Amino acid sequence: MRLGLFACGVFLFLIAAIPSSAADPAPAMPSPAKVQPPRLPPGFDADKLTDPQEAAKVADWVEKEYAGSPQPESVRMLVAILRKGAQIGGQDGWFRPAETRYTWKWLVGQQGLAADAKALPAGKFHGSPALFDRLDRDGDGAITPGDLDWSDRNPDVQQLGMVSRLFRRMNTAGNGKLTREDLDEFFKKAARGKDHITPDDLRLLLYPRGGYLPGDMPSTPMFTRGFLAGEIGSMSEGPRPGVATPDFTLKTVDGKDTVTLSKLVGPKPVVLVFGNFTCGPFRALYPEVEAVHDRFKDDATFLMVYVREAHPTNGWVMASNTRAGVAVKQPTSFTERVDVCKQFCQKLKPAMPVVVDEIDDPVNTLYSGVPARLYVIDTKGRVAYQSGRGPFGFRAGEMEQALAMCLLETKPAKEPASAPVGRAPADR
Repeated sequence: MRLGLFACGVFLFLIAAIPSSAADPAPAMPSPAKVQPPRLPPGFDADKLTDPQEAAKVADWVEKEYAGSPQPESVRMLVAILRKGAQIGGQDGWFRPAETRYTWKWLVGQQGLAADAKALPAGKFHGSPALFDRLDRDGDGAITPGDLDWSDRNPDVQQLGMVSRLFRRMNTAGNGKLTREDLDEFFKKAARGKDHITPDDLRLLLYPRGGYLPGDMPSTPMFTRGFLAGEIGSMSEGPRPGVATPDFTLKTVDGKDTVTLSKLVGPKPVVLVFGNFTCGPFRALYPEVEAVHDRFKDDATFLMVYVREAHPTNGWVMASNTRAGVAVKQPTSFTERVDVCKQFCQKLKPAMPVVVDEIDDPVNTLYSGVPARLYVIDTKGRVAYQSGRGPFGFRAGEMEQALAMCLLETKPAKEPASAPVGRAPADR
């Protein structure tokens, strides 16, 4: 799948509040130094990047300027944009896999199995049936390394990708929820006046020429400008597993309270989800995060952090946003960002607390939250899981498995618990 099919943003979940007057500004917090984008050639003119040869020359210049290793993720991303333009995929630039402490090796050791164990059956699982259910992804009654594999080569991940693409084509409202009207409209578009749909009709609608919906494909200059503006993603790389989580204090979207991360850490794991209104993939995937929240809201603390827009009308405009009634400029003040966040809340109706990043993006800079990202923080205040960047790396199911294993670590069971056996994936 290509970046134009998703590109955007993210949200951060947590909860807990410190009373504050709605009229008072959020408490001051140290602003991290802004991470600067890669240097560009003197006299750089983005409009010239419409010529692939000119773009390739700039890419060569950037690579020479940043020769050596390791190259910053931002440098790799700029080079990928210059060389591939809108054809960037989930293995290019800064789109690396998620990082987690909770691997198959960790689970085997935590459950007391031999290091060379190939499966963890329900009868030997020390934990609740609910945790087993989330880890046994294929529903065959045993947890295996394949259940924890979220790489692009995994068949289940590939199927999820196709389902997500189909869902986004059908969800014309852009709110992550399909209605009968959405299905009827999709049929009309695919059938093109006929009373039926052929496989080729479906293919053309799901995989249009160029990979983008009409009006969504960015030019290389547009893509580059969005990158330099921080709308495609943060130049920072965020804290990785094992690192103490940077603290922050932000105001809730209603302006009535503030939330301080360090006051949430301890009793339960914390899930942070970053996102924004104009990221179509984020809106489509948001209900999956809501589902995780519904399942684990008693066992973990969730908080959404609203960050800068991925596709404002004065940036990389996506026609699919316009058709969904999502058209806003990049906010230039905290008040404007709050107003856009309220539009998001009205359309997506989040059940968990939502806080809003300051207009100079301090928390986004700390956590590399744009366009979308997920974190699991353990009860000692360390990062346990950092998702890949959205849209490709934003996977609620992967985050949920990390959370499940964090809960195993937090509240280890003494005896094996019975769990569903032989549950078909369709029964989920």
